[in-house]
Amino acid sequence: MGLLGDETAFARALTTQENESVAALGNRKHYQADAHLLTEGDRSRHVMIMLHGWVTVSVATDRGATRLILGLRGPGELLGEMAALDSHPRSATVRALGPVEALVIPGDAFRRFLAQHPRVSGLVIRQLTFRLRSADQERYSLASLTVLQRLARRLTELSRAEPAGPYTPPVLSTAYTGASVHLAQDELAATVGATREAVAKALRLLRAQRIVRTGNRMVEILDPELLALLADGHDGHDGHNRLDRRNSQQGTPEQQR
Repeated sequence: MGLLGDETAFARALTTQENESVAALGNRKHYQADAHLLTEGDRSRHVMIMLHGWVTVSVATDRGATRLILGLRGPGELLGEMAALDSHPRSATVRALGPVEALVIPGDAFRRFLAQHPRVSGLVIRQLTFRLRSADQERYSLASLTVLQRLARRLTELSRAEPAGPYTPPVLSTAYTGASVHLAQDELAATVGATREAVAKALRLLRAQRIVRTGNRMVEILDPELLALLADGHDGHDGHNRLDRRNSQQGTPEQQR
């Protein structure tokens, strides 16, 4: 599963001249926190390039109001390109995590630009391919992994994101104690395709083994190595052996209280 975008965001892969040409195609627009930049099912055709801020990309599920968060997108990311290219309704909703600024480009202008700039067209194809692979991994995870494994993978992915100024997701922070993921339990549940209750149960298991510590809208990673073992599916002998060794050195949770 991959919640974050490609390692090289679309705009950061453009040359200086290409960036200037793309910027001339559209207009900058500001959005408030929680605003919908794009809405699932809408038939608009424009594309957007994130300039400042972060957004979530989500789709509706069969559970009514529940949504599945497919990704976090930040500065430099291209959004809405599928609807601009295939004229189908929007496949997902894009919501601002905080104040956001984006470059809004009409779909027809974007298509003409791609036709005239094969290298940039190739970058769009690469991005679409990356996101297709990520979607395939997501379907595999939902079908074959437990909620605990999916949660461990998500926390591991976010905790390994490299802090990089404006390119750092706002849900991540680092300190001498390790990485912390700042999402509420219902938001975490939406990133792994599970109910809030199932995620709360998985977090209790992780807390009991001192792998994480939780607070208000926060999960602190205490043992990234063991969390990574769980994320890779080693929730049997490998994990238990590691826990046994640690408990023998530090004492059980009951002994420490």
